[in-house]
Amino acid sequence: MGRVGSTPEYVDWSRYIEVIMNATSPDALVIGSTGLIGRWLVPELTRRGQRVALLSRNARARAQEYRDWVAGLGGAPEQLVFLEGDLDAPRLGLSAEDEAVLQGARDVFHLGARFAWNLSADAARRTNVEGTRAVVELASRLPALRRLVLVGGYRIGPRLDASGEVVPAPTLGFTGSGAYEASKALAHRVALETAAQLGVPVTTVHPSSVIGDSRTGATVQSLGLGDTLQRVHAGTMPVLLGTPETFVPVVAVDTLARFLAGVAELPETQGQEYTLLDPSTPPLHQLVRWAAERSGRRAPRFALPVSWVRWLPERLLGAATESLDFLDTARYPVEPALALARRMGVELPPVATVLDRWFDFLRATDFAPDVSRARTASVRPA
Repeated sequence: MGRVGSTPEYVDWSRYIEVIMNATSPDALVIGSTGLIGRWLVPELTRRGQRVALLSRNARARAQEYRDWVAGLGGAPEQLVFLEGDLDAPRLGLSAEDEAVLQGARDVFHLGARFAWNLSADAARRTNVEGTRAVVELASRLPALRRLVLVGGYRIGPRLDASGEVVPAPTLGFTGSGAYEASKALAHRVALETAAQLGVPVTTVHPSSVIGDSRTGATVQSLGLGDTLQRVHAGTMPVLLGTPETFVPVVAVDTLARFLAGVAELPETQGQEYTLLDPSTPPLHQLVRWAAERSGRRAPRFALPVSWVRWLPERLLGAATESLDFLDTARYPVEPALALARRMGVELPPVATVLDRWFDFLRATDFAPDVSRARTASVRPA
């Protein structure tokens, strides 16, 4: 304000605000930061000097726990920005002020999804499909955007046919597949179509079953393959499912985090699609026998094709019927991802060691891993 009696002086604050915003704006936005992959990706990004915005529900209430987590994994909690948002909400629930904070963000990592067995089709579409569309639309409004990194899943990405040629994944519909997997496949198509329409630069990464940290075995979930090993450990798996060629590949969560963080930095990855898994993962039947031996249990001796048990009630099956969709013999084109990983200095650790450490961690937590125990196992010296 000018002096009394003088002509008021009007200052255009917008350019000063722009300078301040560009100096403090996050470098990256992570959607799905509280899930398994996000909890390893965010510390990795901060260790690379990036300021990271996290979009989540109840962001303020979760902030201190998340800072402690990032610090425990050797990250920089002071580099975090917490934004209230929701994949189910219009425009992700972001206020105009919060979206303005993101104007300097270069990379968006979309890891978020609603995952549960027996998920309703409506819920799956709302969160996984429409939420993904909203993420792409948000990315299109960020003027400094370098890359949108989409995390899909190995079963919705390309695969190898009997002759070794790369072919698209079979089309999945809500009537013939579980709602989760069908919605992820549809979300992937919608994301790529929307990105093409809006001119958003995209890289897609399709990870396999994500297991514990390669150094500690720590994880925050046991869904999927972990549930199978729990039944083996408890001695409640009566038969082997599938065939000797049934393949459920794995990748360590810290390996995936390093790959994701690096892929956004390389211009040549724009528009590419990578399937990341360890091709040395033993076939499922071998994994079951290994887990049984580790637990002092007798491994099931008989095997049944998946088609024979698909119509059993879940109480007899001992698992969600949807989980059978993940039991097949397909193999995947992994060499492009492995070659890129080597260029980035990301080496796959020995899969036997990773499986040992993960299984030990799951057993130590009675197959009920949580954030607290994972953080304790993962704390790095200051």
